[in-house]
Amino acid sequence: MNAFEVLVPGGFTTVQDKGRFGFQHMGVPVCGVLDTFACDVANLLVGNNKDRAVLEITVMGPSLKFLSPMDIAVTGAKMDMTLNKMPVDQWRSIRVKAGDVLTISQVQEGCRACLAVTGGIQVFPVMGSCATYVGGGFGGFRGRPLQAGDILDAHEGDLLIRERRVPENLIPQYPSHVVLRAVPGPQDDFFDQGLTTLFTTRYMVTPNANRMGYRLQGEKIPIRPGMPKSIVSEPSIPGSIQIPADEQPIILLVEQTVGGYAKIATVVSTDIAKVAQVIPGYTISFERIDLKTAHQIFHDEKNKLAKILTSM
Repeated sequence: MNAFEVLVPGGFTTVQDKGRFGFQHMGVPVCGVLDTFACDVANLLVGNNKDRAVLEITVMGPSLKFLSPMDIAVTGAKMDMTLNKMPVDQWRSIRVKAGDVLTISQVQEGCRACLAVTGGIQVFPVMGSCATYVGGGFGGFRGRPLQAGDILDAHEGDLLIRERRVPENLIPQYPSHVVLRAVPGPQDDFFDQGLTTLFTTRYMVTPNANRMGYRLQGEKIPIRPGMPKSIVSEPSIPGSIQIPADEQPIILLVEQTVGGYAKIATVVSTDIAKVAQVIPGYTISFERIDLKTAHQIFHDEKNKLAKILTSM
């Protein structure tokens, strides 16, 4: 059995996959990795299909001891790594053997990294997904972030014939200011000048930022006079930008099911990966686009993944 042991768990390291769909009406959020691009590439680098479970690493990386030979890959936020105290690179496959120790240090750029292993991490699926929902205490590895002494299994898989590496020009950058592309709505009719404010203001990410959502701080976005301050609670999707009573925008993410505030715009799905890499103190601005452009962005992202796969 392929397996590895957690020596040091890191800041907040959980098992995640693409998410748990179809249960929001029961109060169960989607969960899953926030940076799906980093997850997809990590799995491709070790020869897995894209739905295999990975580790999502937040801010401070773990130290892991491998108990069997396997290929591993770390993508996403820039973090220094050593294998048996020797530096190794991200965005490439790395062959490890039994007894090897991988140590991932504190983030230098970005916020979250993904670690994939041969075959994918093996945990018991809940509602069809291996994603950890810490708030509910289920999924992933015992429904919680990893702890020292945990031993995680991996599915059986074939080791790579040769090393895989992502071309330098296809590796994302993680600047301290990001531009998120967003489509107005679904309640954009609640706002008039507020739409202009949203798309012309640079907002700071507050410390109140997690997998449920990111609270921003900047110029207030007032609701149009005569409109209600809240709406009947309705299902939410990752990327919805809601405006609560304090008139400061919140970007909803993967551990939210419903919302009762008007949503002025929706961040395109491909840019959720950008949100995932922003830490408190960084800044965000929004670019207004239409639905047709959003669809094109989605297809461009799929083409980028195909290009990476072809280069391996």
